[in-house]
Amino acid sequence: MTRSNAFWSTVTVLGIGAAILVSSALSRGVEYYQTGSDRLTQDQAKELRSPVRYSKQSIARGRITFSRNCTACHGADGKAQLDLVGNATDLTDPKVWQSGTAEGQIFRSIRDGAGNGMAPFKTQLHEERDIWDLVNFIRSLWPESARPKLKEDEATKK
Repeated sequence: MTRSNAFWSTVTVLGIGAAILVSSALSRGVEYYQTGSDRLTQDQAKELRSPVRYSKQSIARGRITFSRNCTACHGADGKAQLDLVGNATDLTDPKVWQSGTAEGQIFRSIRDGAGNGMAPFKTQLHEERDIWDLVNFIRSLWPESARPKLKEDEATKK
């Protein structure tokens, strides 16, 4: 087995293990939530705007974060068609989302968790920019007609 294959095999096993743990916790009724003043309300999240442009660079960074943190539940394509986690949201179809599709609402779902099924990722994603890049990547999975308009990367602007 090559190093690359060994790496991806390990990533897959760890991802499946994480999905099993989350699924097990959910089946026992464990709720994920955060308390404290830094948790956004739904209204605050709806008004929150991303400081990170919806650009190719941001989407590429978000894709890396997604592959490291989200595929165990949402799948590599974001469609959540995995047998291990039955209640993960299909990220490619914003019509089925229950926690809102505004950029701030997506940020809130990632950072603070969403409902009883999605754990908060605030402790795994320490930089807000990483979360905003992930928001941009997730929005890039939407049907083209629903995506925001792609903006130039800062480095390519003159």
